[in-house]
Amino acid sequence: MSHGFEIEGSVKPPEVSLSGPLGPLARLIGWINRFVMGLGMLALLTAACILTTGVFLRYFLHVPTDWQDEMAVFLLVGATFLCGGFVQSHRGHIGIEALTGLLPPAVNRVRLVLVDMASFLFCSFFAWKSVTLCLEALHEGQTTSSTWAPPLAIPYGLMAAGMVLLSLQLLLQVLNGFLKKEASL
Repeated sequence: MSHGFEIEGSVKPPEVSLSGPLGPLARLIGWINRFVMGLGMLALLTAACILTTGVFLRYFLHVPTDWQDEMAVFLLVGATFLCGGFVQSHRGHIGIEALTGLLPPAVNRVRLVLVDMASFLFCSFFAWKSVTLCLEALHEGQTTSSTWAPPLAIPYGLMAAGMVLLSLQLLLQVLNGFLKKEASL
């Protein structure tokens, strides 16, 4: 994935320093992101095994299973949302590169901070709504409509946790952008 940072003369995104005022927070979030990424890898592997086993049981042994699709979806939702912060820490999300190579380095640094701020605001709102959705599902005892009927608080909780982690990573990057800007003045 490229954001135009490898283009000669372009500005690289500021890395969050592990020393200084943001150091402890950066180390903590980095550790959490790496841990959650490991869980995400296990979730993807588990979902693949569950789906493969379900296909084998259904088509070769004619044993119906009613839980494997929902379990795989829960695992995939967890892996997708929980790993968002890790991906953002590497700036691995999809970005539009049309302006990156055309902008001067100083303007590109400002663009990065503005994009991080807008992303932080959106993801914070999404995290807040996800937490309220999870709490509502817990309070009301909501379940899926399948015969297995697992609690909906599980996927909502995974979504909320992932969005909180992503919001924290974006906040860290925004603060780092402001601190780097002040240091270069």
